[in-house]
Amino acid sequence: AAAVARAEAALKDLSSQFGQWLNDEVSKLEAARGEIRMVGVMPQTMEQLYMRAHDLKGLGATYEYPIVTRIAASLCKLIDSDVRMKAPLYLVDAHIDAIKAVVRDGIQTDEHPVGGALAAELESKTKEHLAGL
Repeated sequence: AAAVARAEAALKDLSSQFGQWLNDEVSKLEAARGEIRMVGVMPQTMEQLYMRAHDLKGLGATYEYPIVTRIAASLCKLIDSDVRMKAPLYLVDAHIDAIKAVVRDGIQTDEHPVGGALAAELESKTKEHLAGL
């Protein structure tokens, strides 16, 4: 019990840095998108984008933004290895722009009406796209 209490206290101390760390991860995702825009859709550029999205999928909830985890999970499905090269860039962009917007506007959960609707729409469009492959 004491070890858990110490871990929780340490996490609370670190939580003041979560916002900056989340912004750093979003910047990395944006840089991966920028690379695709510069050199094009190639296996290595899409892999880099996937890795950034996957990191955010894992870190969003940790950084107190479960909505980021949800949107990043949808992006990961869209650009998973089997379908990566067929992902429509407008839908990739929509996911990235949504992540940037929820972080910028402090929308942390899907209980927020805009955040919930945005995540649901992205998931729906991703599912629709994948069903058509």
